Amino acid sequence: MIIQKIAVAGSSGRMGRTLLEAVASAPDMQLAAALEKPGSPYLDRDAGELIGSTCGISIVSNFASALKDCHHLIDFTRPEGTLAHLAVCREAGVKMIIGTTGLSIEEKAQLKAAANDIAIVLAPNMSVGVNVTFKLLEIAAKALNEGYDIEIVEAHHRHKIDAPSGTALRMGEVIAEAVKRDLSTVAVYGREGVTGERKPETIGFATIRGGDIVGDHTVMFAGIGERVEISHKASSRMTFAMGALRAVRFLVDKPKGLFDMQDVLGLR
Repeated sequence: MIIQKIAVAGSSGRMGRTLLEAVASAPDMQLAAALEKPGSPYLDRDAGELIGSTCGISIVSNFASALKDCHHLIDFTRPEGTLAHLAVCREAGVKMIIGTTGLSIEEKAQLKAAANDIAIVLAPNMSVGVNVTFKLLEIAAKALNEGYDIEIVEAHHRHKIDAPSGTALRMGEVIAEAVKRDLSTVAVYGREGVTGERKPETIGFATIRGGDIVGDHTVMFAGIGERVEISHKASSRMTFAMGALRAVRFLVDKPKGLFDMQDVLGLR
């Protein structure tokens, strides 16, 4: 068994610590680098202290140097950080597993271009359950294409900075692609006042922020006399971390290319 050497970006954050814990418990993986932005109070500390035991890997901000001995970088940070990491990984030949949300069309294009040189898994949600849910939504959308109004409701913790969530947007994209609509023209992100009658082709989004909600998503297909709801509720960030480790294993024999969790799970 070849041990995969893993770097974790944003290692002191909520998701970063969960990733450190997941990597530490994986027999086929080894933490090789823990990254944080310059000025972080966690720099130079042993990364293992964040999860209860030392590991001999110090948290650093010089990722160009830290990544030279790594096979994969797992990045659940912010777009500006992910793009900075991308340039270094592309140069060093380090594969990337990216769970960052809020990426623009232009930023996604940069990832696609980099995939000509390195292998990347990009997914707004690494949860295995969520990605099975995407497949269920595709099936439901095709069957409930006429006579059903589609609404997506998502809830996250008070610290989340983007809305709707990347997962909710991906749900909208999956549904729109299945029924041959352009999400950019049919999405409705907010309603207030006298909005008029609902247009049947629209896909609505509603956002809730509060407390420590890890991530709840529900899609409603509301017809006359019945309503179909498909939901996923996450109770721990570990579900995202375990999905990221599956993505690492998927990329082991991939020299380059852009993939998502549907590829990782064989759901294409």
